[in-house]
Amino acid sequence: MSADTPDMRSVIIETAADAFAADGYAATTIDDLADRVGATKGLVYYHFRSKFDIYLAIFEQGMSRLRAEVDGEVAAGGTGLVKLAAMSRAHLINLMTHLGHHHAIHQGVRGQMSSALKPRQQQALVELNALRLDYEKLFEQVMIEGVADGSIRASSPRMAAKVLLSSLNGIDLWYRRREGQSVAETEALADEIVELLIGGLRAAH
Repeated sequence: MSADTPDMRSVIIETAADAFAADGYAATTIDDLADRVGATKGLVYYHFRSKFDIYLAIFEQGMSRLRAEVDGEVAAGGTGLVKLAAMSRAHLINLMTHLGHHHAIHQGVRGQMSSALKPRQQQALVELNALRLDYEKLFEQVMIEGVADGSIRASSPRMAAKVLLSSLNGIDLWYRRREGQSVAETEALADEIVELLIGGLRAAH
């Protein structure tokens, strides 16, 4: 694949996400990524100025893809509880399908990035973390809607949203995709987890 092939950038991003997830950001070198891609180190640098810039691309792609999928569930309507369950399901399916991206994002959020960042990189990370916080606010808003429409019981919607998202994101600590796992199996697991997490929020009638 040549340097000007449009898909090469995407290949590097996907490969790096899996590498950072498997070996850690710090332990993964540009040489490692080049070997995984089957290209030269120069080709990687043709598309990205540094390893951290690759990380930023993973973060941006991961958040953009996740937000688009979850926004679709919000737009579908329903009570706060119905929307929250659908959002949580979409989040889980995205996580299990793109596990490397979530691992990489969480490494950054949990402060595992030790690189000395340039001002432009610091600003980019600030902006990406703002997207993540806005995503969290979306869950909080739907939680508030559910309390208002009587479908959700939560004394503190903000705290409930944080706990829910922490639980959803915590799946990446133990989940590993099984070879040959079907889409239906992934969706069934997501449904089971959502029921466990959302059940406690369901208002009694």
